[in-house]
Amino acid sequence: MINILANDGISVSAIEKLNKNGFHVETTSVSEEKLADSINKNNFEVVLVRSATKIRKDIIDKCPNLKIIGRGGVGMDNIDVKYAEQNNILVINTPAASSSSVAELVFAHLFGMVRFLYASNRLMPMEGDNNFKNLKKSFSKGKELRGKTLGVIGFGRIGQEVAKRGIGLGMNILAHDKYNKEANITLNFFNGEKKTFTIETTDIKDVLKNSDFITLHVPKVDDKAIIGAEEIGMMKTGSGIINTSRGGLVDETALMFALDKEKISYAGLDVYENEPFPSIHLLMHGAISLTPHIGAATLEAQDRIGIELADQIISFFQK
Repeated sequence: MINILANDGISVSAIEKLNKNGFHVETTSVSEEKLADSINKNNFEVVLVRSATKIRKDIIDKCPNLKIIGRGGVGMDNIDVKYAEQNNILVINTPAASSSSVAELVFAHLFGMVRFLYASNRLMPMEGDNNFKNLKKSFSKGKELRGKTLGVIGFGRIGQEVAKRGIGLGMNILAHDKYNKEANITLNFFNGEKKTFTIETTDIKDVLKNSDFITLHVPKVDDKAIIGAEEIGMMKTGSGIINTSRGGLVDETALMFALDKEKISYAGLDVYENEPFPSIHLLMHGAISLTPHIGAATLEAQDRIGIELADQIISFFQK
């Protein structure tokens, strides 16, 4: 029997599928300091992680029987992929499974931002019973998303899912991508009808200058922020930024300064430079909508992620 350690958890449906195909799945989480010892002691040939666990060179060196490292999600920043592959370890992920969930979280932040829900949800419990009229006045300058321009930086699977939802709301879409010159975005309606829109990507400066909101869907490269002070300076005054992709893509210091100076009006963050210990200054800022890295954390996405990982594992060992 082949043993699998799902160190950051895996869906019940995936466990059931793997068990039926002769695999044993262990879901007890092991700290990174003890991970190599646990892998060797229990003869785990497969280790599955999400964003919480890092699989670096030192662990790979200590685990000669490891055959697969799986990442439940898209980005594999927490795995030394090239080194693993050089050691004949297959590295797998689930690039399509969580796209819809992340895209919907983008709009959760967008709706919350333009109607100040991030602030009103903090203040209503404290002041709603004695300061209702003033709160109503202070939160009465919301905006509609319809007719606004959404700039999508990174136009892969998730970026295109975001675009679908924006188009459905009547938003204009601007997109930038280093590799995709255009994409066909197909909306499937409740009655079976379909409508396809072709969106051509453009220069990042055009996206920054002409968008009411910017949303990021790119990997992090060389620890460099995609959105820093210079890029924020190009953006429309009063615009907003959403980052559900990778911590560090937005320079958090430049972001807070721009919010304080009202260059931009609001931000929505699901990821942070220093996870799992985000800056307290960022967390306490009154103009930021905050979530704790939950982009792919829906029941539907976790089920798809688990099944996709299970299918890849089964296929590998049945060759």
